[in-house]
Amino acid sequence: DLPSSLFFPELTRSLHLCAMAPALRLSPMVTDIAESTTVAIFSKVTDMKSRGEKVNGALCVGQPDFPPPPDAIKATEEAAAKGLTSYTGVGGTLELRQAVSEYLKKEKQVAYKTDEIMIASGGKQAIYQVVMALCQKGDEVLVPAPYWTSYPDIVKLAGAAPVILETTAEHGYAIDAKALAAAIKPTTRMLIVCNPSNPTGCAMSQQQLEALADVLRKPENQHVYVLSDEIYERICFDGLEHVSFAALKDMWDRTLTINGFSKAFSMTGYRLGYLAAPKPIVQAATKLQSQITSCASSIGQYAGIAALKSDLGYIDEKVKELQEKRDMALELLASIPDVKCPTPGGAFYLFPDVSAYFGRSTSDGEVIKDSTELCLHLLAEYKVALVPGDAFGAERCLRLSYAATKDNIKDAISKLGTCLQALRASKKARM
Repeated sequence: DLPSSLFFPELTRSLHLCAMAPALRLSPMVTDIAESTTVAIFSKVTDMKSRGEKVNGALCVGQPDFPPPPDAIKATEEAAAKGLTSYTGVGGTLELRQAVSEYLKKEKQVAYKTDEIMIASGGKQAIYQVVMALCQKGDEVLVPAPYWTSYPDIVKLAGAAPVILETTAEHGYAIDAKALAAAIKPTTRMLIVCNPSNPTGCAMSQQQLEALADVLRKPENQHVYVLSDEIYERICFDGLEHVSFAALKDMWDRTLTINGFSKAFSMTGYRLGYLAAPKPIVQAATKLQSQITSCASSIGQYAGIAALKSDLGYIDEKVKELQEKRDMALELLASIPDVKCPTPGGAFYLFPDVSAYFGRSTSDGEVIKDSTELCLHLLAEYKVALVPGDAFGAERCLRLSYAATKDNIKDAISKLGTCLQALRASKKARM
């Protein structure tokens, strides 16, 4: 008989290589964290669309549906034409850091020098590096829930422990000062404040932020840093004026301000964000960045300068449109029985409680036990993608983004209503 390797040389080679490969052993750093649920669902939607399926995935990703400012687009083209395609300094170009400094001074009333600002490849990277720079094993980080999916795992990657600080829908998901005071311990290294919030849209007022600052000013609590994620700061509704945490009395030295260009400027694919903090902290985070990605995109940075110097009235008009979409989406949700949803003051998310439908069965007899199973059922049967609240530490809820066309919003919420009504008509299973 002739050897099989003569007919199947590639298979034989692959089997040989597999036999020689070491046993797969992943680092606990990877196995102890979860994949981003929002990214996973978006990937599933992309796969379904590539197979020719018609899916409404517009409400599952936190991405605006309007283009970046025209000046940013023009600058993108200009940077490429000028040949501005080389590496920049690790912490970003001086020109962009100066533009960020001027923006923060004018718009947020906080003063940062250029060496107190680091440009990163997105706000997420800036968060990761500053948490890595300041936290270690034995430290605890207070993470208000519902939380952005990445916060707990970023804390774990730094070797620290996330401690969940619960908030309630009854209080609009704002952080309660008394609960904060009770949660702080000698091992508490940091408090994360996302304002306005992803996933709830909660936009905390100056009075609410001052109440938190009062707790942190106490002598026994002055060891706690505040990571203030302000990526949605320009997207506030109903006349609310956003206040930067660093602008509060005595808070500048201990605040790590995160911001960027993905949300209000709608530049998600540019991957451009920044950290503003005391110089030694920025230096430490930049040192980490030098061993991770080096600099952010040179073209993206050039466009970022143009975005900050553009007419911000363009964004204000888009925020007005978002408020109209919020109101429309809230009205559509209100028509679905037993769905409860607070009115968000910012960002572009709704976070309705749909737990009244848990324990109901689908037409195939499948019992919907939680928000993850509900989202999977909604995607499979109704071709609508939403994000389960489990991913945000709130299993009773769903997150939907109304940074989408009105047609997509109407379609998604209408099908959610149809799905829930079908479940409502079924008998509740014994759990």
